[in-house]
Amino acid sequence: MPPPPRSGMEHEAEVVGVGAGSAPGGDVPAVILSARDEYVPIFVSADQAQSIGMALEGEPFDRPLTHDLLVDILTEFGGAIDRVRVDDLRDGTFYAKVDAERYEEGEPERFVFDARPSDALALAVRIDCPIIVSDEVIDEAGRPQDSVQFDDGSQGT
Repeated sequence: MPPPPRSGMEHEAEVVGVGAGSAPGGDVPAVILSARDEYVPIFVSADQAQSIGMALEGEPFDRPLTHDLLVDILTEFGGAIDRVRVDDLRDGTFYAKVDAERYEEGEPERFVFDARPSDALALAVRIDCPIIVSDEVIDEAGRPQDSVQFDDGSQGT
Protein backbone atom coordinates (compact mmCIF):
# COMPACT_ATOMS: atom_id res chain seq x y z
CA MET A 1 0.00 0.00 0.00
CA PRO A 2 1.53 3.38 -0.99
CA PRO A 3 2.05 6.04 1.65
CA PRO A 4 -0.71 8.63 2.00
CA PRO A 5 -0.26 11.74 -0.15
CA ARG A 6 1.51 14.65 1.47
CA SER A 7 0.19 18.13 1.09
CA GLY A 8 1.82 21.44 0.41
CA MET A 9 5.51 20.55 0.61
CA GLU A 10 7.98 21.47 -2.10
CA HIS A 11 11.27 19.77 -2.89
CA GLU A 12 14.29 20.97 -4.81
CA ALA A 13 14.96 18.75 -7.80
CA GLU A 14 17.74 18.30 -10.31
CA VAL A 15 17.72 17.18 -13.91
CA VAL A 16 19.55 13.85 -13.95
CA GLY A 17 19.15 13.14 -17.62
CA VAL A 18 17.19 13.22 -20.82
CA GLY A 19 15.98 9.92 -22.18
CA ALA A 20 12.96 8.18 -23.60
CA GLY A 21 9.97 6.74 -21.86
CA SER A 22 7.51 4.16 -23.11
CA ALA A 23 4.11 5.37 -24.16
CA PRO A 24 1.26 3.69 -26.07
CA GLY A 25 2.41 5.26 -29.38
CA GLY A 26 6.11 4.34 -28.89
CA ASP A 27 9.04 5.90 -27.10
CA VAL A 28 8.65 9.54 -26.08
CA PRO A 29 11.50 11.88 -25.00
CA ALA A 30 11.50 12.59 -21.27
CA VAL A 31 13.43 14.82 -18.89
CA ILE A 32 14.16 12.92 -15.68
CA LEU A 33 14.07 14.91 -12.44
CA SER A 34 15.36 13.60 -9.14
CA ALA A 35 13.41 14.77 -6.10
CA ARG A 36 12.69 13.20 -2.71
CA ASP A 37 14.78 10.13 -3.65
CA GLU A 38 12.48 9.42 -6.59
CA TYR A 39 12.68 10.06 -10.32
CA VAL A 40 9.97 12.11 -11.99
CA PRO A 41 9.87 11.62 -15.78
CA ILE A 42 8.36 14.55 -17.66
CA PHE A 43 7.58 13.87 -21.31
CA VAL A 44 8.70 16.59 -23.73
CA SER A 45 9.01 17.08 -27.48
CA ALA A 46 12.10 15.84 -29.32
CA ASP A 47 13.22 19.46 -29.90
CA GLN A 48 12.87 20.32 -26.21
CA ALA A 49 14.73 17.16 -25.21
CA GLN A 50 17.58 18.05 -27.55
CA SER A 51 17.70 21.65 -26.31
CA ILE A 52 17.73 20.61 -22.65
CA GLY A 53 20.25 17.83 -23.26
CA MET A 54 22.66 20.12 -25.10
CA ALA A 55 22.37 22.78 -22.37
CA LEU A 56 23.11 20.12 -19.71
CA GLU A 57 26.20 19.04 -21.62
CA GLY A 58 27.35 22.65 -21.99
CA GLU A 59 27.42 22.42 -25.77
CA PRO A 60 27.53 25.88 -27.34
CA PHE A 61 25.03 26.83 -30.02
CA ASP A 62 25.93 28.73 -33.17
CA ARG A 63 23.02 31.08 -32.57
CA PRO A 64 20.84 31.52 -29.50
CA LEU A 65 17.90 29.18 -29.17
CA THR A 66 14.53 30.50 -27.98
CA HIS A 67 15.28 29.89 -24.29
CA ASP A 68 18.69 31.56 -24.54
CA LEU A 69 17.06 34.54 -26.24
CA LEU A 70 14.41 34.80 -23.52
CA VAL A 71 17.08 34.78 -20.78
CA ASP A 72 19.08 37.45 -22.65
CA ILE A 73 16.03 39.70 -23.10
CA LEU A 74 14.92 39.27 -19.49
CA THR A 75 18.41 40.10 -18.23
CA GLU A 76 18.72 43.13 -20.53
CA PHE A 77 15.50 44.54 -19.08
CA GLY A 78 16.73 44.09 -15.51
CA GLY A 79 14.91 40.88 -14.69
CA ALA A 80 16.02 37.53 -13.37
CA ILE A 81 14.49 34.09 -12.99
CA ASP A 82 14.52 33.02 -9.34
CA ARG A 83 13.24 29.47 -9.72
CA VAL A 84 10.97 27.22 -11.72
CA ARG A 85 8.23 25.06 -10.23
CA VAL A 86 6.56 21.90 -11.46
CA ASP A 87 3.58 22.23 -9.19
CA ASP A 88 0.62 20.43 -10.69
CA LEU A 89 -0.31 17.30 -12.62
CA ARG A 90 -3.84 16.94 -13.95
CA ASP A 91 -5.13 14.33 -16.38
CA GLY A 92 -1.57 13.31 -17.25
CA THR A 93 -0.45 16.88 -18.01
CA PHE A 94 2.25 18.58 -15.94
CA TYR A 95 1.98 22.30 -15.16
CA ALA A 96 4.81 24.65 -14.25
CA LYS A 97 5.51 28.20 -13.21
CA VAL A 98 8.50 30.49 -13.61
CA ASP A 99 9.15 32.84 -10.68
CA ALA A 100 10.95 35.99 -11.80
CA GLU A 101 11.73 39.42 -10.44
CA ARG A 102 13.13 42.75 -11.46
CA TYR A 103 14.29 45.68 -9.40
CA GLU A 104 12.97 49.14 -9.96
CA GLU A 105 14.35 51.93 -7.82
CA GLY A 106 15.86 49.33 -5.51
CA GLU A 107 12.56 47.59 -4.85
CA PRO A 108 11.86 44.06 -6.07
CA GLU A 109 8.83 43.44 -8.24
CA ARG A 110 7.93 39.76 -8.41
CA PHE A 111 6.23 37.96 -11.28
CA VAL A 112 4.88 34.45 -11.75
CA PHE A 113 4.44 33.09 -15.27
CA ASP A 114 2.60 29.94 -16.28
CA ALA A 115 4.83 27.73 -18.41
CA ARG A 116 5.06 24.34 -19.98
CA PRO A 117 7.38 22.23 -17.83
CA SER A 118 9.65 21.68 -20.83
CA ASP A 119 10.12 25.45 -21.24
CA ALA A 120 10.60 26.00 -17.50
CA LEU A 121 13.20 23.21 -17.32
CA ALA A 122 14.99 24.48 -20.45
CA LEU A 123 15.32 27.88 -18.75
CA ALA A 124 16.43 26.37 -15.43
CA VAL A 125 19.27 24.33 -16.92
CA ARG A 126 20.56 27.40 -18.76
CA ILE A 127 20.73 29.67 -15.73
CA ASP A 128 21.22 27.05 -13.02
CA CYS A 129 18.26 28.19 -10.93
CA PRO A 130 16.41 25.99 -8.46
CA ILE A 131 13.84 23.52 -9.80
CA ILE A 132 11.04 22.89 -7.31
CA VAL A 133 8.59 19.98 -7.48
CA SER A 134 5.52 19.67 -5.28
CA ASP A 135 4.75 16.62 -3.16
CA GLU A 136 1.54 16.13 -5.11
CA VAL A 137 3.45 15.81 -8.39
CA ILE A 138 6.03 13.43 -6.89
CA ASP A 139 3.28 11.36 -5.24
CA GLU A 140 1.50 10.92 -8.57
CA ALA A 141 4.39 10.71 -11.07
CA GLY A 142 7.43 9.69 -9.01
CA ARG A 143 9.13 6.39 -9.73
CA PRO A 144 11.67 4.43 -7.68
CA GLN A 145 15.15 5.29 -8.91
CA ASP A 146 15.94 1.66 -9.71
CA SER A 147 12.94 1.51 -12.07
CA VAL A 148 14.45 4.02 -14.51
CA GLN A 149 16.97 2.87 -17.09
CA PHE A 150 19.18 5.34 -18.96
CA ASP A 151 20.37 5.15 -22.56
CA ASP A 152 23.76 3.76 -21.50
CA GLY A 153 22.00 0.79 -19.90
CA SER A 154 22.60 1.95 -16.32
CA GLN A 155 19.78 2.21 -13.82
CA GLY A 156 19.11 4.99 -11.39
CA THR A 157 20.59 4.54 -7.94
